[in-house]
Amino acid sequence: MQFSQAVCICMSQVAFMKKVQVLYNENDPLGSDLILSLNIDGIRLLFDSVLQRLKVIEIFSMSLVKLKYCGLVFNSSDVIPTIDQIDHSFGATHPGIYDPEKRIFTLNFRGLSFVFPVEQASEPRYVRGLGSLQFTNGASPVASKMFIFNGNSLAESKPPSFPISCFFSHPYLQSLEVIRQNGCTSGIKLSITCEGPSQVFEPKRHSCIQELHFGSSAEDVLTLLGAPSRIFYKDEDKMRIHSPQAHRRAPAFFSDYFYNYFTLGLDALFDGKFHRLKKFVLHTNYPGHYNFNMYHRCEFQLQLPTKITSMDNNRLVDLSPAFITVTAYSRWDEVCEKVQPSTRPIVLHRSSSTNTTNPFGSTFCYGVEDIIFEVMPNNLIASVTLYAADDNCPIMH
Repeated sequence: MQFSQAVCICMSQVAFMKKVQVLYNENDPLGSDLILSLNIDGIRLLFDSVLQRLKVIEIFSMSLVKLKYCGLVFNSSDVIPTIDQIDHSFGATHPGIYDPEKRIFTLNFRGLSFVFPVEQASEPRYVRGLGSLQFTNGASPVASKMFIFNGNSLAESKPPSFPISCFFSHPYLQSLEVIRQNGCTSGIKLSITCEGPSQVFEPKRHSCIQELHFGSSAEDVLTLLGAPSRIFYKDEDKMRIHSPQAHRRAPAFFSDYFYNYFTLGLDALFDGKFHRLKKFVLHTNYPGHYNFNMYHRCEFQLQLPTKITSMDNNRLVDLSPAFITVTAYSRWDEVCEKVQPSTRPIVLHRSSSTNTTNPFGSTFCYGVEDIIFEVMPNNLIASVTLYAADDNCPIMH
């Protein structure tokens, strides 16, 4: 399941699941797993940093949980999870692995691993199989940790495909392509997966490709993407100060509004007067950002022409027929080497009405043609805003 769904479950059980922590690598969120730690319950949920889906369940404190397999309890206050007990509960397995440096012994089943600390006095004499283990003091080690995962090996475990049972009638994005023509953005192409017609009471996956273009009506978007997760009306335009002759602009009698599609990782902004699409916001959902866990990651691909120049007779000559592909995982410094963003970024501060401070700090917004990149302090792209140029969308005139 998705990270956000696991968080919702924890929040719904707040009376029983307390002191839940989110652990991540602040400098390199893609370099380490995203962890949801249930400290009081002795459980850690490890999510893949790229897919942000659950891949490993770690029981790091066996004494805090009661565990059973096929109706047989193998760990509780009355049942100690020794090697003999694990053998009785799960049956035969391959020979265990002993690490003499860490002095731990690991038993691996399919999708399941048990870790046993082995003291020097009880170091195994030989390892030929689970039933043939012999320890010098005759004691049977007790499991200190258990890992539940998908696949044959914990080291190579990866999250499986997104279960249909977690769809809950929402559409989910597989990929998104930004459509650009003649150096201008005209729309987006989405590859979507959702629940299709069920067969024999079993839900079925349904995939489709939809295109949205600037100038489309709100009804067109509803037809192609379905109802939004939420509708947000803009109550003020804080960017008005950057517009020429901003003081002459009279207050509007209508409000622009967003269709928020959280599971697709995007927002669609409509003109409040003509109800026409004029802006997209694509979210990358990195931990350490103000909007983290509100949207799923938008797997977008955006092609921009590179801006490479050369000196010829003391004149700059443009040598830029090539393109660079920007994704949700691109580093901003690598993008800047190929394109020419605005030299002075706009500093974006965020704060809520109830909490006037932003613990994650400010972000920086850079303009590239008709696109705005929001960049985090760790050099990752937080969001991409695509807006309609005057010649692309008639409502902008």
